Amino acid sequence: MKTKIITLLLVGVFATSCVQIKTDMDNNFDHTYAHVVYFWFKNPDSAADRATFEKSLTKFLDNSQYAKTKFIGTPPKAIRDVVDDSFTYSLILSFESAEDQAAYQTEPPHLVFIEECEDLWEKVIVYDSQGIQQ
Repeated sequence: MKTKIITLLLVGVFATSCVQIKTDMDNNFDHTYAHVVYFWFKNPDSAADRATFEKSLTKFLDNSQYAKTKFIGTPPKAIRDVVDDSFTYSLILSFESAEDQAAYQTEPPHLVFIEECEDLWEKVIVYDSQGIQQ
């Protein structure tokens, strides 16, 4: 009986993973403009701070009319010296244009996110890039 339950659980996890992979594959990265943000928290081990941040960030991204592809990440343990794993969260977004990225900066969901979470971080670094024509 235990083996059957474990097998059913594994099948469920595999099916869920496949659905997630399919969803991610359908969300194509726009190569026109990329916006990469790294956050360093004041209290990176605080589960409450992480929950607040993730909830607010998800709400913001669900309501952004400009951000296309959306990726929220945490650092894996670095195994090479050139990899910086000191940040708490990363955010990678793509936009159809530099103008859309500029409009995103002042859209209400973005401003609410900053207001709700700015006390959580001690440092934020942003890297923006425009795609090259190929």
